[in-house]
Order: sequence, then C-alpha cells, then structure tokens
Amino acid sequence: MTMKNLLVIVFTLLLSSSLMAAGSDSSSGSSSDKESLYEDAVKLVKRAGKLEKKDKTDKAKKLYSQAFNKLEKAYKSDKKNPDILNYMGFTTRKTGNFEKAEKFYLEGLSLKPNHNGINEYLGELYVQTNRMDKANERLEVLKSCNCKEYGELELIIKTKGSKVY
Repeated sequence: MTMKNLLVIVFTLLLSSSLMAAGSDSSSGSSSDKESLYEDAVKLVKRAGKLEKKDKTDKAKKLYSQAFNKLEKAYKSDKKNPDILNYMGFTTRKTGNFEKAEKFYLEGLSLKPNHNGINEYLGELYVQTNRMDKANERLEVLKSCNCKEYGELELIIKTKGSKVY
C-alpha cells in the first residue's frame, strides 16, 4: 500500500465519521450494535455512490448488497426506525429490485409519513418505473419542507430520461 493510498483511506475515514447520513431524519449519539451496523451500512452506501459516479457499477452493486445485509441485521433489532428502512429501500433500488425497494420505502413512510429522504427516494423510484403521477405525489409531500430533497426530486422529475438518480 502506497503512502498516498493510506492517506486517502485515513482522510476518507475521518471525513465519513464526521458526516451525518444522507437521507436521515434522526441523529443519535448512542453507540449500540444496531447503530454501528447502520453507520457501517451508510459508509458502504457512500462508497458505492462514489464508485457509481466513476461508472464502476458492478463494484458499486456489491457494496450496496453488503450495506443491505448490515441494514437487515440492524432492522431485526430496530423495526421502528424509518432511516433503516429508507436505506434498505435505497440499496435494494440501486441493485435493481424496484418492487422490494418500494415495499421498504412504504413501510418507512407508514412509520414516518413526512420523512424527507424516503419521500425523495420513493419519488425517484417512481420516475425510474415511469409512474410520474406517483413521483409528483411525493414531490407534493415535500413541497413545504424547505429541504434539498424537494429540489433534487424536482430536478429528476423535470429531467426524466436523463439518468440523474
């Protein structure tokens, strides 16, 4: 391992530990096993996203699958956490299982109907599956949130056809 690689790894670890999870509506300082599984999964999701941007889709899908496995374990001990369900939906959608992803998102919304991350990602799923009426419903839910999720989903709906999601 070169010094440069080591520095990149150290910097990535420091940066990722200081960032909150994207799409998360809650924050907690507890260090329980379920939260550490969740945090590990979020780190994998972020790494997968970076690989996707570099068109390394197969490697990204492997990381999304690994993240899902951790989230599944976290969910077993915390079935009332919409953030876990949000990422379960996200990772499942990213690996191509839209039907299963939709179930996770809807289950998360049953716990917290105004969850910004779930509403955005579910809207993205609806765009991907050509259900624009439902995507616009999710956008309407986000309309008054004054949040980045609204703008991101609005852009994806407007640019349907170009792969932004």
